[in-house]
Amino acid sequence: MYVTQSDSPIQFLPGVGPKRAALLQSELGVATIGDLVRVYPFRYIDRSSVQRIADVPLDAAYVQIQAKVVRTMLLGKGGQVIYSRDENGALRADGTIPGYGAIPTEADARAAKSINFSTAKRLSVIVDDTSGTMELVFFKGIKYTFNRLQPGMTFLFFGKPAVFADRINMVHPEIDNPILPGSGSGAVMTGVYSSTDKLRNGGITGKVMNKLMESALEVVLPEVRETLPEYVLREKGLVPLRFALQNIHFPADAVALQKAQYRLKFEELFLLQLSLLKQKYVRSRSDNGIPMPLVGKDFNDCYNALPYELTGAQKRVIKEIRSDLMSGHQMNRLLQGDVGSGKTMVAVLTALIAVGNGCQACIMAPTEVLAQQHFTNISKYLRPTSVKVALLTGSTKASARKEIHQSLQDGSLGIIVGTHALIEDTVVFKRLGLAIVDEQHRFGVDQRSRLWSKNADGIPPHVLVMTATPIPRTLAMTLYGDLNISVIDEMPPGRKGVETMQITEARRFALNRFIRDQIALGRQAFVVYPLIFESEKLDYQNLEQGYEKMVHDFPFPPYKIAIVHGQQTSDEKKFNMDAFASGRANILVSTTVIEVGVDVPNASVMVIESAERFGLSQLHQLRGRVGRGSDKSYCILVHGDKIGKESRKRLDLLCSTEDGFVLAEEDMKMRGPGDLEGTQQSGLPISLNIASLAKDGRILSDAHSYADHILSGDPTLENPVNRLLSFELRKEKYRKEDYSKIS
Repeated sequence: MYVTQSDSPIQFLPGVGPKRAALLQSELGVATIGDLVRVYPFRYIDRSSVQRIADVPLDAAYVQIQAKVVRTMLLGKGGQVIYSRDENGALRADGTIPGYGAIPTEADARAAKSINFSTAKRLSVIVDDTSGTMELVFFKGIKYTFNRLQPGMTFLFFGKPAVFADRINMVHPEIDNPILPGSGSGAVMTGVYSSTDKLRNGGITGKVMNKLMESALEVVLPEVRETLPEYVLREKGLVPLRFALQNIHFPADAVALQKAQYRLKFEELFLLQLSLLKQKYVRSRSDNGIPMPLVGKDFNDCYNALPYELTGAQKRVIKEIRSDLMSGHQMNRLLQGDVGSGKTMVAVLTALIAVGNGCQACIMAPTEVLAQQHFTNISKYLRPTSVKVALLTGSTKASARKEIHQSLQDGSLGIIVGTHALIEDTVVFKRLGLAIVDEQHRFGVDQRSRLWSKNADGIPPHVLVMTATPIPRTLAMTLYGDLNISVIDEMPPGRKGVETMQITEARRFALNRFIRDQIALGRQAFVVYPLIFESEKLDYQNLEQGYEKMVHDFPFPPYKIAIVHGQQTSDEKKFNMDAFASGRANILVSTTVIEVGVDVPNASVMVIESAERFGLSQLHQLRGRVGRGSDKSYCILVHGDKIGKESRKRLDLLCSTEDGFVLAEEDMKMRGPGDLEGTQQSGLPISLNIASLAKDGRILSDAHSYADHILSGDPTLENPVNRLLSFELRKEKYRKEDYSKIS
C-alpha cells in the first residue's frame, strides 16, 4: 500500500495539535493532512485592492483599507472611557484625551502597566488614511489587540463596513501588516472556509485556517499523484491535479481559480457517475431476470375496460418497462411522476404483466393510509380481470393474515399490497416476479433488501421504485444513476388546475366563509397543520389548537370534522380517513400524514396553516391532494404577518406554477439537495466536496455522458489506459450498495 505524509494524522501538522485535531475531525471530518487539503473554500475575498476611507461604500460585503492608528480607547460598562491613548503614546485613566504633542508622564507609564482589562467591555480604535477616519470595534481579544495597535502605526484592515451612531465602522476586522511599496504583497484572493462556533472558539479562525492550509499544501503537493488518465485531461481540457489543488486554495488569479474549480468539480462528478454507471453496465450483462415475454389476458381486459385513454407519457413508460421485462435481465427502474400523473395505473398494468407470465407482484407503501388507498384503487382497476388482490398491513386481523399467507404460498393470490408487513419472515411467495415500492426513500436499506430476498428460484424479482416527489434531473442522475429512469411528464386529460393563493390570519373570517360556501356546494376541505403538540419555541398554529378552533367555527351540526395524525392508532386513523373519504365528514384536520396517497376526488379545498413552515416540495405534495375530481379546486396558504425572504419566495413560487419538476429544481437551488424531501433519508452516494448539484448541472451532464462513453468501450475498466480510473473506484467512498438489492 502506498503511504505518504498526506496520510499522517492532522494533529502532526504544525499549528494543529491534539485539541485542534479533535475539533477538525468532529466539525469538518478531517482526520489526515490530505483530508484538510480536500476541504475547499466556498467563496473568495479579493484582497488585492485598498480603498480610501472616504470612498468606502456602506453596502459593500467587505472592504480593505490601509490606515494609521490615531487613538485607542478601552470602554467599560455604559460606554464609559476607562483608558485612552493617542498617537504620541499619552495615556490617561480619567477619561480625558490628551492633546497631540503631549509628553507621556511617569503616571502614564504606571497607568499602562496597571490596566485592568477585565473591566473593559470593548475596544474602540480610530484610524485615519488622510481621506477620512473610521472606527474599528473589538469585543474579544481586547488586551492583545490593544497592545498590538499602537497609535502612530499603520496596518491593513479588512472587514465589513457598517454605520453606528452616524459614524462608519468595522467590527472585528482582520489585521495585517501594511503593504510596502514594491513588495507586491497583499495582491491575493483569500479563500473563506466553512466554519462553526466550536471551530472559532477553539482558535481555528479564517486566518488560522488559511495558515494551516498553506502548511498542508507544502506537505501534500510534492506527493500528489494524478487521479485521471492523461487522455481524459487532454480530451476534457483539464489542468493537472497539483495545479488545481494549489490554485483552489491560493489562486494566482481569477483565471487560475476558474480552471482549478472546473478540474475538481468535473473529477468529482465524473468519478461518481462512472461508479454508478459501471454498476449498471456490469449488472445489465450479468444479472439474470425472470423473462416476461407475454402480456396476458388480464392485462388486456384491464386495459380495454379503462374509462379513459392513457396519456402518451404513460404509454411510453409502459413500453420502457415492457422492454426491461422481456430482456432476460433484472429490471431496476425508477418511475417519477408528478402528483396525479397516473403512476398507480402504470404500476397496476406492470403487475398484470408479471401475473400474465405466471408470477406474483407486491406493491409496498410506507404508510397504512397510502397502502389502503392503493388497495382501494387497484381493486377497482382489477374488476374486469380474474386476478386476486389483498391488503397486508400491521393492523390486518390474524384470521385474514393467515388466509393471505396461505394464498401467497399456493400462488392463488396474484397481487399483494401492503406496508413493511410484507417483509416479515412469515410472508412467503410462491413465485415473486415483481416488487414495486412506492415512495421508496421512506424505507430503510435493510427493509428493502429483505423484500428482494423473497425471490423466485434464486432469481431476484424485477424492481420498480416510484416517487411522487419530482426529483431534479441532476439529483436523479446522482441518487439513482445506476437505475433506468422513466418520467411521466404529462397530466391526464380533464384534470383541472388548482388555484393557489396566500393569505394572512387577518383574512380568517373570509376563509371560513369560503369553506362554508364550498361545503354548501357538496364539497370537502383539508386543513393541514405543521405541528402536533404545542412548542414554546415556535409561534405556529398546531393541530390541537387548530382542531379546537375549527370545531368552534364549524359546529356540529351541520358540520362534521375528522382528525388524523401520526399519534393515533391505525384503527383511529382508518376510521377518520374513511369518514372523510366516504363524505360523512366535511373537513379533515390533519398533519402531513395525508401528504402522499390520499385520494378524495370530492375534496376541493386545501388549507395549509403556517405554510411558511413547509418546504416547497412538501407544499406541492399537499396541494396535490385536491384537484382530483371534476370540480374547480383551491389551495390556500395561510402564513404569519412577518415571514422571511426565503419563505416568501417559496410561497410565491408555489402560486406561480403547478409543475412539480420546476418547483423541485427551484427548491434544490434554494435549499440544496441534502435537504430536499426524501434525500436526507437515502443520502447522496458520496459526499460532494466542491461540486453542487444545484449549480453544476451542465458539468454533471457532461461528466455523465463522458463516463457513459468510456464504459461503452470498456465496461469493467480493464483497459490499461483506464488503470487510474479503476484504482480510484476501488476507494471506499465509491463502494455504493447495488440498488438491485436495496433499491
